[in-house]
Amino acid sequence: MKTRAITGVFFVAVMLGSVLLGDYAFTFFFLLLSLLSLDEFYRLVRTGSVKPQRQLGIALGLLVYLPVAFHFFRGTPLDFLLVVVPAAVLVFIAELYRKHENPFHNIGYTLLGVIFAVLPFSFFHALAFLPGDYRFHLPLGFMLMLWASDTGAYLFGMKFGKTRLFERHSPKKSWEGFVGGMLTSFLVSVVISYFYSELSAVEWGVMSLIIATTGTLGDLAESMLKRSLGVKDSGSLLPGHGGLLDRFDGLLLSAPLVFVYLYFILAR
Repeated sequence: MKTRAITGVFFVAVMLGSVLLGDYAFTFFFLLLSLLSLDEFYRLVRTGSVKPQRQLGIALGLLVYLPVAFHFFRGTPLDFLLVVVPAAVLVFIAELYRKHENPFHNIGYTLLGVIFAVLPFSFFHALAFLPGDYRFHLPLGFMLMLWASDTGAYLFGMKFGKTRLFERHSPKKSWEGFVGGMLTSFLVSVVISYFYSELSAVEWGVMSLIIATTGTLGDLAESMLKRSLGVKDSGSLLPGHGGLLDRFDGLLLSAPLVFVYLYFILAR
């Protein structure tokens, strides 16, 4: 428990620091985080019969993250993202020469890793630049509401949880915890709306509901992945907490949807 607490405090401090230290620190940190998560994904799914193309996949992840990041960070055209097309084709070509028994499993996991572990962080990074320049309020608010949802779901689930939410993939989650997480996240959104004016109180509230709902679904999706592979944790990088994907499972589905929601509000 002590190790878990120390890791948790350090993790939160690093996350907050990456957001508050400015656009360069924020961009670099989430680039590193996305590539470490992608590498963790490849190590997680690698078995005797399935071997994703780790090095090529990481290169492909870079070619996805960097054009999107620099488009929002420095206004460079998204045309550079087209380099992903030949890189993705190269994944298929490379598999022709590997002589493995499950080539399309390897291709599928290589490409899925980029979608599952890099794209969500790209969308999260882009949140900070939606107002037109770097504003840490949006990613900070996102993280606070996500953490509030996780904490509320845990506390309400422990106290009142009786009705299983999705027992097949996560036997400990309950509907009572889910509702508690939504309520806690919404209350945090109300507090945030008093300090940050990029969004109205209603818009912050809607954002909190998206985060609480899809954050829970992202958690379930990551649990489904681990159960299908017969593992408990996605990795061991964070002592007492498991891997990066275990800590960011709530972001995997919520960040892209929150970005789409805010894009139509702020980029109009």
